[in-house]
Amino acid sequence: MDKFLEGMAEILEISPLDVTPELDLTQQAWDSLAVVSAIALIDECFGVTVDGAALAKCESVKQVQDLVSAKIGK
Repeated sequence: MDKFLEGMAEILEISPLDVTPELDLTQQAWDSLAVVSAIALIDECFGVTVDGAALAKCESVKQVQDLVSAKIGK
């Protein structure tokens, strides 16, 4: 998960220390480019592909993690 959190920090252009499950993505640069980058990051880190529309609706890092966990669980 560390590689994922570091990648999210890079995508959002913030410090890795600021990426916590509670991080409010609506207050960050969570735009279509960030979503596409996150899809690639998730595939690289976890070997799964998540739905872009579902990912775009995520409002926190925890919601992104939950989306990935649900996909891995299938």
